Amino acid sequence: MSRPVLICSCLGSQRADGPTLSEATGLSCSRTFDSLCDRQIDAASAAMAQGDVVIACGQEAPRFTALAAEIGATVPDFVDIRDRAGWTDDADATPKQAALLAEAMLPVPDVRSLDVTSAGTCLILGRDAVAVGAAEALSDILGVTLLMPEEWEVERHPGFDTVTGRLVQATGSLGRFETRMDALRQVIPGGRGPATLTPPQDGARSECDLILDLRGDGPLFAADAKRDGYLRADPASQPAVAAAVLAASQMIGTFEKPLYVRLEKSLCAHSRAEQVACTNCLDLCPTGAISPDGDHVTVDPMICAGCGACSAVCPSGAISFDAPPVETVFARLTTLAATYRKAGGTAPRLLVHDAEHGAEMIRLAARFGRGLPADVIPLEVAALAAFGHAEAVAALGAGFADVAVLLSPRTETEAPVREAALANAIAGRDAMVLLDMTDPDALSDHLYDTPAGPVVATPTLQIGTRRQITRLAARTLQPQAEVIDLPADAPYGAVLVDTDACTLCLACVSLCPSGALGDNPDLPQLRFQEDACLQCGLCANICPEDAITLEPRLNLTPDAFRQTVVHEEEPFACVSCGELFGVKSTIDNITAKLTGHAMFSNPAALRMIQMCDDCRVAAQYHSDDNPFGGAPRPRPRTSADYPTKRRDN
Repeated sequence: MSRPVLICSCLGSQRADGPTLSEATGLSCSRTFDSLCDRQIDAASAAMAQGDVVIACGQEAPRFTALAAEIGATVPDFVDIRDRAGWTDDADATPKQAALLAEAMLPVPDVRSLDVTSAGTCLILGRDAVAVGAAEALSDILGVTLLMPEEWEVERHPGFDTVTGRLVQATGSLGRFETRMDALRQVIPGGRGPATLTPPQDGARSECDLILDLRGDGPLFAADAKRDGYLRADPASQPAVAAAVLAASQMIGTFEKPLYVRLEKSLCAHSRAEQVACTNCLDLCPTGAISPDGDHVTVDPMICAGCGACSAVCPSGAISFDAPPVETVFARLTTLAATYRKAGGTAPRLLVHDAEHGAEMIRLAARFGRGLPADVIPLEVAALAAFGHAEAVAALGAGFADVAVLLSPRTETEAPVREAALANAIAGRDAMVLLDMTDPDALSDHLYDTPAGPVVATPTLQIGTRRQITRLAARTLQPQAEVIDLPADAPYGAVLVDTDACTLCLACVSLCPSGALGDNPDLPQLRFQEDACLQCGLCANICPEDAITLEPRLNLTPDAFRQTVVHEEEPFACVSCGELFGVKSTIDNITAKLTGHAMFSNPAALRMIQMCDDCRVAAQYHSDDNPFGGAPRPRPRTSADYPTKRRDN
């Protein structure tokens, strides 16, 4: 039995038809209240007392949460169908409301996390009295060390330590920062008169739990706003300094750090045999949380800020966003589109946004403007950059007409721009657009003025890996296409082999991380399965003859799943036993080049090149100039030798 859903028209400001929503979603929607949070709150209290309920209101969630605590009931779940759907200039948003309700009922896995402990050891970086004031304000709460420039005239402060020097390196994050300083001078305890400092020391190392940077210079870290435990403020801005000091005062205790991504090292195509291949995640990680680690990469969960770009661009799925998992996004897309159609809608459009900037833009547009069109369904995601080409084409394949991503001012745009270009190439049209807007009215006007694109005739269920879903969606979006040309950085494509240059050394086969390249143990052949190719470039990098180039494309024919022979030659028959081995052209070339060489003046030595492994070993062993042979073994002694020896004596 489904959980009851309480519906409210919010003083008649939106149309919300409970029975129609029940029929479309299969949920037990109540009659439509008009003041559930005020005049009719007794009805909400009675429903909450009977069991677990869902309230279709996001604005008054704190009030209903307090009510649940007061009556000892389970805190209800909340879903907003007013700001995101009901408050609109369009006449009927029922299909959209039904889609949002159905999507809210999907289970969301708990986000994995680890505990981070901060004892409150704080390093304050400054250059003037502002930093001294911040140290004084925090000294009663945190263990403060103030680092000032070398020329600073140090005064004794009973609540914290002041040192001078230059910070030359800082690594780590909340609870585990490590620093290195040059020209470090510390106050010598005791003494009369001005503070006396120790001699300068270079290479001094220290650890701290958090860093408050009030120097007014550039940040210590890339994407510094995403580095936990690092607070930076302009010392000339009193409000900014006060906010940073307040935030620092709260950074003591144990905190939960979400584990944003999941790494499957065996799938990583970063490198093989010290030959670098895929560097997509390394190139795009804004915080530097990803670093090479042998044949694969490693992710520092303490530095990872959860932007999700690595998940979007990983060709093999070795790195995947896990807060929540990508499978949850695909399930949400399918549910939204299917429910919208079931409720009578025809061509929904998807608006992807984050929980801060995008959600607030939608609320403001609904409260003070036109709201969203009734056919635009908002999808709130934890990380905008994690919504890549696979998610976009999955939405199109599920029945959405278009996909718009509302960028946040804090979103790094390199991954979304790249993924949008790839998604549009696969879709065959400009179906995915990036909206860089900060005006709610401009957002509404753009969505109202933009017509919906075409919708697939038969939507498909989006199940499988990101690569499998992309291929299925591509076949749905372009059913007549056989091969789709893709941008240069696409993770799908073919390997082209220059057969004149290729010697079939098969170095590419031994190092291919996905198994797209293979050999034939019985014949000199190079085989290729296009569906498995990641376009990582390792084969092209390792080829000694530069015989391999990559062609980005998406092959939708059944041939993509078969191993095809891209190069083969006539095998060579062993001159001793006749067994086929090696490549005839290669053996002939080697024989021709070594003919007349001093080390191969003996015809028997030259003939060994034309033998298989077993025959070559046997011939070498029985040859007169066997380098592994020693002097002839002496004849074994027998009992008959002893009487002979006595007679001789």
